[in-house]
Amino acid sequence: MNSQYLRTTYRRVSLVVGAVLTLLVAGLMVAGNAQAAAGCQVAYTVPSQWQGGFTADVKITNLGDAVNGWSVTWAFPSGQRVTQAWNATVTSSGDQVTARNMSYNAAIATNATVSFGFNGSWTGGNTAPSSFALNGVTCTGRVGETPTPTPTPTDPPPTGGDAMATVAAMQPGWNLGNTLDAIPDETAWGNPLVTQALLRQIKSQGYNSIRIPVTWSNHHGSAPAYTIDAVWLSRVRQVVDWALAENLYVLVNLHHDSWQWINGYPGDRTNVMNRYTALWTQIATTFRSHSSKLVFESINEPQFTGTSGDAQSDEVLRELNVAFVRLLRQSGGNNATRLLVLPTLNTNSNQAQLDALATTISQLGDNNIAATVHFYGWWPFSVNIAGGTRYDANVEQDMVDGFDRVHNTFVAKGIPVIVGEWALLSYDYTRPGIIERGELLKFFEAVGYQARTRKLTTMLWDAGSFLNRNDLQWRDPGLYALMKASWTTRSATASSDQIYVRRTGTITSKSLTLNLNGASFRSLRQGSTVLTSGTDYTVSGNTLTLTSAALTRLVGNRTPGVNANLEAHFSQGVPWPISVISYDPPTQAAATGTTSSFTIPTQFRGDLLATMEAKYADGSPAGPANWTSYKEFWSNFQPDYAANTIILKPEFFAEVNDGSAVTLTFHFWSGTQITYRVAKSGTSVTGSVS
Repeated sequence: MNSQYLRTTYRRVSLVVGAVLTLLVAGLMVAGNAQAAAGCQVAYTVPSQWQGGFTADVKITNLGDAVNGWSVTWAFPSGQRVTQAWNATVTSSGDQVTARNMSYNAAIATNATVSFGFNGSWTGGNTAPSSFALNGVTCTGRVGETPTPTPTPTDPPPTGGDAMATVAAMQPGWNLGNTLDAIPDETAWGNPLVTQALLRQIKSQGYNSIRIPVTWSNHHGSAPAYTIDAVWLSRVRQVVDWALAENLYVLVNLHHDSWQWINGYPGDRTNVMNRYTALWTQIATTFRSHSSKLVFESINEPQFTGTSGDAQSDEVLRELNVAFVRLLRQSGGNNATRLLVLPTLNTNSNQAQLDALATTISQLGDNNIAATVHFYGWWPFSVNIAGGTRYDANVEQDMVDGFDRVHNTFVAKGIPVIVGEWALLSYDYTRPGIIERGELLKFFEAVGYQARTRKLTTMLWDAGSFLNRNDLQWRDPGLYALMKASWTTRSATASSDQIYVRRTGTITSKSLTLNLNGASFRSLRQGSTVLTSGTDYTVSGNTLTLTSAALTRLVGNRTPGVNANLEAHFSQGVPWPISVISYDPPTQAAATGTTSSFTIPTQFRGDLLATMEAKYADGSPAGPANWTSYKEFWSNFQPDYAANTIILKPEFFAEVNDGSAVTLTFHFWSGTQITYRVAKSGTSVTGSVS
């Protein structure tokens, strides 16, 4: 990922969502024990359907003895076909379909459930299958005896040349960010050395592929050979081999080389091309005998200086992509059929850039190529600027339109797409609060669904903010659980994950709007305690209301901050968290300081800061990004809850007019707004309560 993300606007294509179809069947064979009691229940649902396509989820609940190794078979009654699958290897012969377990979900304990899903195509109709069989036994709905066992299914990778199957098998993926791409070396950007235990953990968490960004520019010699340092190349190979040993697909690229020297290609074609081909020749030679699960990406986020615009940049990118493909194919070994990944300019999804890459791929005539783009969301929301504090219609339309364009340009024409990086630009565990957690959860849930229904393989950008590489635990287990659920189903969300209750005065009922996403409400819980419908809460349609009596009990003595944590449970997906918070409106005090060191004394009193506006006396925006009054969270201002201050950054004052008063409006998540006035005179700053 580069320091700058180019946001785009997209056209919207409507999606026809099909009704949910549910089929419950039973019966299960226990592999390895001919006399074991067996029985199961299979739930087949179609959470979404569109013209010519659909997404299906299959859940297997084992009612009998534990099994280890399974295959599910069924026949499509309407000529449907599976086009992409996850959490199972799916093969078809006409209408007959077989889904086999992956290495990580072969075992199903008694009363446990395993699920898998797939995207499919249909023409005349999309009737649900009428029956299923488990390991050759037709489901009967009873627990009985099993026949002679069949061997445990294997999980072979797709054969070379089947790009769509390979990319589908790579879903979901994870990035080893800020590591082998760090400058100048592996630990320079704060991450520890990679271990095989890390890669084993990634695989165990359900990921099927890993993108290993590599910056080569600091690890090779001078022209004309540009010889890669042997120690560095050996280290890259070691990490690749570890990942392959864990049965992960692996993607390797030229990463920050893109802006360090490849960007100069338009004005220095000979030298840049020589360096580019020298590096790829050495990489190709080193790995040409490696498994077909190793994938190469030509350039990360290609960008160029000295061109007349995007059209010329698209052309010079075409030259580099074509040189890359031809070089790899001519290098022999498994490189002759290895999946190769080509990016758009800046890896964005503007239609012009998608069309340019589509033309390049068509001209190459190579059937084992995938396209790649990156996705970091609607920019105001992704960095919290211009009032983009919530996951709203703008954020969703930006996502839907971009994914539609990518699907229609490539996937619909048989060219697979890898979203090689995705997250939110400002999501960083060292900078909490930029993106409110509930809004973040809604974004991550939607990405999983919108990408899955368009057959896009996604690779999470993780530079250490998601998985703690020191203890190999997720920093936010709830976020990981939601991401994992999104690989196969939808989770319900709500208008907020916070309910604010004033510390003084009468406590009244509070309501949240549920975004059910195809689920139905089941219960509201506080830990292991199930709250009582009608007494503690009511649900009417998609409105969840907590009663005044329940809130009075939950806030207790109304200590400022979170008093209780609840979970709304639904028929599918993960529960939705709800924090009950007591607060008083924040207060501020006068202050003096300098443009390089200025803080506003702030008593938050249980509340949390959402954003800040800055305006001159005439109402025009003050400070950086003067097209909006809402400033960028953390870059221009930062709450320090422990110190009871709000920090105004030097970057903010650098673009404030000298001698002018600026009115700041602080917006808090409770809905409270307070104003404050600052005045800058040279390097001196004074602040007063407005």
